[in-house]
Amino acid sequence: IETLPSPLLIIARTGRVSYANPAAYRALPRLQPGVHFANLIRAPAFVEAVGATLADRDERRFAFTTHQGRERFFEARVGLLPADAAFGPEAQVIVQIEDRTEARRAEALRSDFIANASHELRTPLASIVGYIETLQNHAKNDPEAREKFLGIMGREAARMQRLVDDLMSLSRIELIEHVRPVEVWSLNAIAADCASALAPLARQQGVALAIELAPAGAMVLGDRDQLAQVFANLIDNAVKYGGADCTVRLYAASPSKAHPNRCGVTVADDGPGIPREHVHRLTERFYRVNVSSSRNKGGTGLGLAIVKHILNRHEGRLEIVSTPGKGSAFTVWLPRSGAERAEAEFEPAADTRRKTG
Repeated sequence: IETLPSPLLIIARTGRVSYANPAAYRALPRLQPGVHFANLIRAPAFVEAVGATLADRDERRFAFTTHQGRERFFEARVGLLPADAAFGPEAQVIVQIEDRTEARRAEALRSDFIANASHELRTPLASIVGYIETLQNHAKNDPEAREKFLGIMGREAARMQRLVDDLMSLSRIELIEHVRPVEVWSLNAIAADCASALAPLARQQGVALAIELAPAGAMVLGDRDQLAQVFANLIDNAVKYGGADCTVRLYAASPSKAHPNRCGVTVADDGPGIPREHVHRLTERFYRVNVSSSRNKGGTGLGLAIVKHILNRHEGRLEIVSTPGKGSAFTVWLPRSGAERAEAEFEPAADTRRKTG
């Protein structure tokens, strides 16, 4: 009983707790020896179930919710504990409690995710169906309208394809999120390669892309393809939302006491910036600061969620700093490989610069 991971209470016929295991003390802040069960958990369902079992000795299963600090969901089982030498000469009731808060939260997130994904797919699909019906009827013999509608249908189909690709990518990442990468790579080199690959897109958008990273260094344990996806998403966002005449910079982050034994690479832009109230939600699935702008630019609302899950696998962090009117900086922090941890943490970063765009 002492080593059980679930909270366990034994309650005497007087209603007072005669025994609680260590897990119960960790889970229930009000718990003290001899406390009355009605004062311990002030949830009507709990009080009623325990009181009824004390009266009629029948076993019960029930659920209840508490609101001490934050809302928590529990499932419990209460039954008769016959008299014995270990717990006393009188029959008592025993209550086993399971905290289902995280399970409920995960289920809510799953439901929200399915609802959001369905909505995101339904909108372009409805548009395509509508244009097909128009082409089959009123615009059947109108070449100009047909060309226009086919172009719109193509863009909507591409939007659905991007969403499906991101959904599949997110699913693959979550499947192996618990598996720590073991290969050593240069974070600088991965970020610089991604920036070089996206330089033509930046030029097309009128964005200057400056790579201010040493060609090597910042050695980390990582999955190269996933880390490349992280920087591709961050650079693509900076180019898309920074706007024409914006400058996007990649540079080594200065060592930070908030991120010991980690190296960082920052993707910064001098675009419009992000209002403070949105910053903490940016990595939520399907969250957008401006829904219409994101969709018009081809965003799926999943890019930063993918970044978050990849960095979770790498035991990394994404630091976001943004000032409206001045721009945004997204810094990827990853643990240094064992070989680099022995080096001086506050050694100045190399300033090797090249500029494209």
